[in-house]
This record gives sequence, structure tokens and C-alpha cells, in this order.
Amino acid sequence: MNPLVQFAVALDFAAGKHTDHRRKGVRGEPYVNHLIEVARLVAQATNGQDPNAVVAAVLHDTLEDTDATREELEEHFGAEIASIVAEVTDDKRLTKDERKQRQVDSAPHASHRAKLVKLADKISNLRSMQTSPPNAWTLERKIEYFEWAARVVEGLRGINADLEALFDAAYRDGLDQLRGKKS
Repeated sequence: MNPLVQFAVALDFAAGKHTDHRRKGVRGEPYVNHLIEVARLVAQATNGQDPNAVVAAVLHDTLEDTDATREELEEHFGAEIASIVAEVTDDKRLTKDERKQRQVDSAPHASHRAKLVKLADKISNLRSMQTSPPNAWTLERKIEYFEWAARVVEGLRGINADLEALFDAAYRDGLDQLRGKKS
């Protein structure tokens, strides 16, 4: 399938699967905004030269947060993309703490494409925490999230200097904002 067509099909698929999903933040943005940002970051990081990574970025939360199956992703997008998505998917059968630790532990061993998607996802999440933080989260929980994301990203380092710089800026600026410092 033509990469541009495949990207459009992935956007349509992901938007359909996440139709009723909203971001956790106070603005309650449509979830698809997050998927588009992650895909854009991966597309820019690869200079548009890795359409499979970009499509996987669009689909990165479908296995984790919707009724989509790996078989369904393979049928529509191929085994390679389904594999990338599966690689970045948390096992919801585990406790939240176990899932978080698994992300830290598995990050250094992820494939190149999975690392790109995971890094872009963390950038998007930290940026979202700055512009539309979850209402119910305490300051301590927000800071813990930033610190955990940094531990995950430590295992992704060396994959893409531009994405790493964007993460570092989002991390620094977000923590400064949370702690009441001027950036």
C-alpha cells in the first residue's frame, strides 16, 4: 500500500477506535490529537523516511486502550507495524506499578522503531502535562510522572538526538513550571 494512503487509513482507524477517548487533562482534548502529535514527531525525526514507524506511532495506543487486536492490525497494516505497536503496548493485566517498571526495564532492549515511538509518546505526554495537566493529580504525582518518564527515556537514549533534545526541553520546562520557576 502506498505510504500516504496507509497513513490516512491508520489515522481513520485510530480515530474510529479512540472516538470516545479524551486526554486526561483539564482541557479534555480529543485523544486523536495525541496520536497525531506522536506521529508528527516520529515523521520529523525520520525526515519522513520511515513510514512504518509513523503509522505505528498513529496506532501506538490502539492495542492498549481500545478493542483492537494484534491480528486486526496485522490484517490492515501488516506484521511489521503490528509488531511495533505490540512492542510499545503495556500489558493491562499487570498492576500500574508493574507496567511502569516494565517500561523502564524494556526500553533499552526495544527495537529502533519502538524506541522512536516511545520517545515521541513521552514528549507528547510531558507537553500535555504542561498545557493541560490532569485535574485530579497532585503536584507530587505530576513530578513523579516526569521523573518516571525520564527513567524510561534513559533507556531510549542514542536513538535520535532531535527527539532527545525535545524530551529534555519538555522535561526541564515542565518541572520548572511545576515547581513554580520561570523557564
